[in-house]
Amino acid sequence: MRNAVIAIAGSSGLIGSALTSALRAADHRVLRLVRRAPSTADEVFWDPDTGEFDATALRGADAVVNMCGVNVAGKRWSGAFKQSLRDSRIGPTEVLSRAVVESGVPVLVNSSAVGYYGDARDRVVEESAPVGQGFLAGLCRDWEAATESATAAGVRVVLMRTGLVLSPSGGMLAKLKPLFGLGLGARLGSGRQYMPWITLEDEIRALEFAIDDDDLVGPVNGTGPAPVTNAEFTAALGRVLNRPTPLAVPKFALRAVLGELADEGLLGGQRAIPAALERAGFEFRHHTIGEAMTYVTAPKAS
Repeated sequence: MRNAVIAIAGSSGLIGSALTSALRAADHRVLRLVRRAPSTADEVFWDPDTGEFDATALRGADAVVNMCGVNVAGKRWSGAFKQSLRDSRIGPTEVLSRAVVESGVPVLVNSSAVGYYGDARDRVVEESAPVGQGFLAGLCRDWEAATESATAAGVRVVLMRTGLVLSPSGGMLAKLKPLFGLGLGARLGSGRQYMPWITLEDEIRALEFAIDDDDLVGPVNGTGPAPVTNAEFTAALGRVLNRPTPLAVPKFALRAVLGELADEGLLGGQRAIPAALERAGFEFRHHTIGEAMTYVTAPKAS
């Protein structure tokens, strides 16, 4: 797809801002859906909470990418915060899906997460695996279901179930690297839970691939080809930073601090593999956790 018009909801986050830059660098026009008064010609106002959105603004767009949603690890999970996680995803996705249909946009790439599978332990999970148990699994199920109006209307909908995104700046590693640098790197609990990672570079390339590939549809695991356990992840980060990682944070301590988030977000995991992407011919830049860690810790060019 050349010189396309791509609308993005959630363009200010780690992935959204990187995707915006990549699309513009490839000479695409990006429309950013914002919840404030537009300040530039490439911004379009919408208020998904009230349903206020002029769908005509999407006419002529070649694709819409939806990455709305409050960070699931933003704070301890109270009942109110869990509701905000749902409200920030499901309603906006329903609004955007209807707008895509009304405006005749042919492609919707919608964010989701590997949390869809629940705690899969050491079982390898492809996109055909059933929905798991727990709050995150139910959230992802309902989030994806919010795109059904677009699918029913013949829109090509891609559900990008993203794993842990590893970035040279920002994201979880921005918090971890200083701790590891002080020799405080530690595995979480037993360390046997799987962490389906993907580098930011490959995540952006996968999203671009999803926009372009007419045959890619439905659930897609946005993960690297070689998921690792938390213990392996911890050791790999320690190696590139040349710091030992002999410590472990016990389960009870994580649960005391984080509550339900600890069990679903840190002590459980998914051995998810990107079967749909690989079948479609997508080629990763970073195949192993060692390559990924080298990428995220490499000195920035001056």
